[in-house]
Amino acid sequence: MFKLLFATLAFSLAVYSADLPSKKYLNLAAIKTMVAAAEAEAQKRHVEVTICIVDESGNLLFLQKADAASLNTIVWAQKKARHAAFYRSPSKDAADNVKKGNVEALAFPDYFPNQGGLPIQIDGQTIGGIAASGAKSEIDEAIAQAALDALFKK
Repeated sequence: MFKLLFATLAFSLAVYSADLPSKKYLNLAAIKTMVAAAEAEAQKRHVEVTICIVDESGNLLFLQKADAASLNTIVWAQKKARHAAFYRSPSKDAADNVKKGNVEALAFPDYFPNQGGLPIQIDGQTIGGIAASGAKSEIDEAIAQAALDALFKK
């Protein structure tokens, strides 16, 4: 009786485990690839920025402030990256939304209307956000885009 119960339980667990979805995530190698590309793009453009990478829940995975980047960029880069992860859209979309007069959106949690943050997406799934802060907003976004391009080898 015990052997039959054990066999049934083992079979049930095997069936259920096969149904579990697989989830992509940012590992250290992916983070290092993105950071190297972002640093190279910032250097190419002769700007000093803070680079931030968060997971899909906005948890900090990486934060680096360049020597000459101002201290406020530490907070701004995190806000841009979190916006991109939470709302699954570039932080520029929030800036455009507010410019159109939708100021109510400013009350949304972690809504940050400043260009420079991009979602990290693969197979339609948002796995995080990346941002740069410290240069003109369009340059911040270009630095984040260079990181994504390196990750996805574009």
